[in-house]
Amino acid sequence: MNKTSIAEIFANQSITPGSWLSITFLMIMAFAVGLFIYWVYKKNYRGVMFSTNFGMTLVLMTLITAPVVTCIRNSLQLSMGMVGALSIVRFRTAVKDPLDTAYMFWALTMGILLGAGQYFLTAITVVCIAILIFVLRNLAGKSADSYLLVMHLSGNGEANSMQLMKQLRYHKLKSKTITSRGIEVTYEVRVDKSEAFLNKLLTLDGVNEASLVAYQSETV
Repeated sequence: MNKTSIAEIFANQSITPGSWLSITFLMIMAFAVGLFIYWVYKKNYRGVMFSTNFGMTLVLMTLITAPVVTCIRNSLQLSMGMVGALSIVRFRTAVKDPLDTAYMFWALTMGILLGAGQYFLTAITVVCIAILIFVLRNLAGKSADSYLLVMHLSGNGEANSMQLMKQLRYHKLKSKTITSRGIEVTYEVRVDKSEAFLNKLLTLDGVNEASLVAYQSETV
């Protein structure tokens, strides 16, 4: 591609008053769809620490993808250039939950559909996927949420904490360390209300510290 062809491409990308309305409508739609995906993600989140930054990333991915697809859909040259540019980009951010990857692809797909002008298909797809996520979450059940419980104990803390954990649906000892300063134990537990459970633990005699960490269990 020579300089003349590049200049012709940019010369043909003129913005008319009508196109301003189309761009504004596109961005509003992308923002609304991105917020909806963010809301679904927040409602179905089952971890310990919710990441607001990841939720904002879902909104931004939809907003960024939509105008890019709009720009390249009628230009083969720009399409090839975009593919070449993206092929050299490497994302090294580790995704902790595999389900987060599905949310990212969901946001990207909605941005692509909006950029292609498929507004009706976008509405149907985003609603159907949201309903499917809620249904799958309910079928999986809240009891399947696994956590790693780390406790620092002293005195009768171990016996007292065991009395409370026997009330849980599931608990399994993962590690136990005894030092001159006390006992540190790690359990895999499944609880419905993590905050209430931690508050009960901290009221027990001998339980000095207790923390829950989101954990993807290998057992079903």
